[in-house]
Amino acid sequence: MKEAARQNGREYWSGRLGFILAAAGSAIGLGNLWRFPYITGQNGGAAFILVYLLCVAAVGIPVMLCEITLGRHTQRNPVGCFRQLTPPGSLLAHLIGAGLVLAGLTLLCFRTLGWGIVLLLLGGLIFALSWRVVGYLGVLAGFLILSYYSMIGGWALGYLGKAIVNDLAFETVAQAKTSFETFAGNVPLVVGCHFLFMLLCTVIVYHGVRRGIEATCKIMVPLLFAIVLILILRGVTLPGAEAGIRFCFTPDFGKLSGQSVLIALGHAFFTLSLGMGAMITYGSYLRKQDNIFVSGVSIAALDTLVSVLACLMIFPAVFAMGFAGGEGPGLLFQVVPAVFHRLPAAPLWGALFFLLVVLAALTSGISLLEVVTAYFVDERRWTRRRAAVVMGAVIFGLGCLSIVSRNDWQALAGLERVLTAAFGGARASFFDLIDNLTCNWMLPLGGLCICVFVGWIWGAGRAIVEMRHGSENFADVHLWTLLAGLKEDPSHNARVHPLTLASLWAVFVRVVCPVAILITFLHTVGWLNLTPRAAAPAPERPPAAAPAE
Repeated sequence: MKEAARQNGREYWSGRLGFILAAAGSAIGLGNLWRFPYITGQNGGAAFILVYLLCVAAVGIPVMLCEITLGRHTQRNPVGCFRQLTPPGSLLAHLIGAGLVLAGLTLLCFRTLGWGIVLLLLGGLIFALSWRVVGYLGVLAGFLILSYYSMIGGWALGYLGKAIVNDLAFETVAQAKTSFETFAGNVPLVVGCHFLFMLLCTVIVYHGVRRGIEATCKIMVPLLFAIVLILILRGVTLPGAEAGIRFCFTPDFGKLSGQSVLIALGHAFFTLSLGMGAMITYGSYLRKQDNIFVSGVSIAALDTLVSVLACLMIFPAVFAMGFAGGEGPGLLFQVVPAVFHRLPAAPLWGALFFLLVVLAALTSGISLLEVVTAYFVDERRWTRRRAAVVMGAVIFGLGCLSIVSRNDWQALAGLERVLTAAFGGARASFFDLIDNLTCNWMLPLGGLCICVFVGWIWGAGRAIVEMRHGSENFADVHLWTLLAGLKEDPSHNARVHPLTLASLWAVFVRVVCPVAILITFLHTVGWLNLTPRAAAPAPERPPAAAPAE
């Protein structure tokens, strides 16, 4: 059994199911249960869900296949992966580095000191390291994201405890908001919850790929789905839940805008754990006979299913209890507790919901810690146990800085003034800085570089050769033949076709995905405004007579 689990000293997943559940657990996180429902509520419900599904298919799945393929081909962490595949010299890398340096100088000219320095450093690193910088960017992103993600996971653990003891009895959202601010402002309590969350992540990663991550995800991911289904059944059976169901499944395209499409595209990218090295790391534990295409599609489908089910879990109950469907980021910790308080057996439903949130946070948290751990195991020759414990402790310490920065800046001896001056004069806490830097800058730039590297540097042809192992139909079956169900017909099985799944994937990776990610990135950081300007107000007219009823 141990020989099956390890080859050349490296651990492997026990099979495709183990990989799919672990990678789906990485993708399924707080974004599915927290961000997706509220952005759906703010962008018109079902119409936004349809746009989101198209974005997952057009951008999410192609980029995910890139990352998994890179990982399995090299059998290394993100840094080792790009070190192995980066050519001796790359004109394109130098051009990108020059562009970032120019952008940084431009920002410095406009006195945006912080981001100007960031771009100057990134451009210099690309000149020095070429495409290897993408691997370092992924590991650093995983490290930084987990530092504040674990704080939010700690909130979920704290609220799980509050739900169990029936301490979430809120009649209104305002009461729930006040209680949450009091809880989040209790630094010792939040640090304790943060420590417990990081301890759970560290223990799981400490035990390795199969006995730790895979064994845990085989329990937690099915349990997560079971809890979602139970809460859906509770919600849709409430009087008045029909309005929430209609909100989820009745498209209103009049509420969509260009901004909505960009939000859907950005969420489709971020929710699949792309651009942070997680899928490269998890893919490195795959065997050659495993089907990358089926695995990637399955992971994206499970993640998307949880997002859609989260809407069906939350909105029928929200509408049935008389709350608004367009609530913002407070939906998870402020609106939902008030909703559950009005249900019979409120502690049970509240505890189930926040257990679900904890499970989703944990499965993502362990993947982020595994990215950092794998780097130190592969590149620095640390033992897994040492890497997991040391880096878990360091990330815990960095997370404490985020906790303090949300509550008591004076304890950080003037760091607020430095960050505020560096990043344009607006208040920029350490938490705000790390969140903005990782989600708005590092992840999209990492995903963009991965697409360009696979499509233009390493080559889509080499990537397809790797994907052929365990997935010949991906490269050889004509797309229309596959859709028609004729792939077993000899007359449709020629080796050469102009339009196969492989060729379609290559077109998206080389052209469509980079353009889409670049547009979303530029819009997110404020360098490209695609929101139409408001029309000039019309001249005032006398009020028209009210129509007869």
